[in-house]
Amino acid sequence: MVFAPTSIPSPTPEWQSLKFDVSGFTGWLHSLGLPQFNNTLEIRVYALCILAGIVLATILTSRRLTARGAEPGVVLDIILWAIPFGIIGARIYHVLTHPGDYFGEGIEWWKMFAIWEGGIAIFGSLIGGAVGAYIGCRLSGIRFWTFADALAPGMLLAQAAGRFGNYFNNELFGTPTDLPWGLEIQSSNPAFPVGLADGTLFHPTFLYEVIWNLAGVAVILLLERKLRLQWGKAFGVYLIWYGIGRTMFETMRVDPSEIFFGVRTNVWGALFAIVVGLLIILIQRREHPGAEPGPYRPGAEWVPAGAGVESSDTYSDDELRGDGATDSREKESVASDATSVVGAKSTN
Repeated sequence: MVFAPTSIPSPTPEWQSLKFDVSGFTGWLHSLGLPQFNNTLEIRVYALCILAGIVLATILTSRRLTARGAEPGVVLDIILWAIPFGIIGARIYHVLTHPGDYFGEGIEWWKMFAIWEGGIAIFGSLIGGAVGAYIGCRLSGIRFWTFADALAPGMLLAQAAGRFGNYFNNELFGTPTDLPWGLEIQSSNPAFPVGLADGTLFHPTFLYEVIWNLAGVAVILLLERKLRLQWGKAFGVYLIWYGIGRTMFETMRVDPSEIFFGVRTNVWGALFAIVVGLLIILIQRREHPGAEPGPYRPGAEWVPAGAGVESSDTYSDDELRGDGATDSREKESVASDATSVVGAKSTN
């Protein structure tokens, strides 16, 4: 007998956040005249999924970058710039593509900064993160495209982890379906489409994207074994792969979106990612047909400790000065011997 699921249950609202009693600490703050602090610390599971993705991407990128000859841990010098810029870019992109939620009569303007209420976009994080990564690469001496290639599979891994946050939030699901893996969404959910019957199942687009992204990790790693994906080409493959998948899954979603020329905003973003990925591969293939000389820019190379000593022999300062010092000592020795001989003859 084969067990086949009839649907995928959605987490209840209790699973959307973790709550901790911190009244012992906030009581002290209240005594100082700071009553605005709550006695409960709430951590959103969505945020934990994003953090998990960042950690996974950092670990994988660090290993790949180190394998290419970079200093271990240098990835931290870069992501400390990339992450803040990525968050800012993600928020700006979301606000600009959802103007009705943040601009208009009766809407408080400062809501555009209330990122804790939700609202970030991956395409904005790519743009902002790229700016931050470029700054980090310039400061650390790493070639930008070397870092981008090392990051490529890690980005897909991070995005796969982040999509589980949408699952816990019961959001960004697809159109109705009667497939056995349909996603259950409570009709009381504000995102539940009006007019549909209670118990309607929906395409689990979060799961589709998780599977697609994990497959993309494998594709990039396999292509790197067959082809020389350097000078940004691996990152180009990432943009193409993610753009294709996002185009498919975005058209299945039922959540509100700005429409331009009959197409959802994020579909345009996905198509743009595909074009950029193709351009990166074509241009870099023409401009850099050979292998990368190393992960560092000229003059910024990292030299491992002890790499300059090839043996355990030690030398004096005079010996390290070279043959000139040796020749000088030899000449002094010859002159001394000659003087001794002359002196010996004069006494005979």
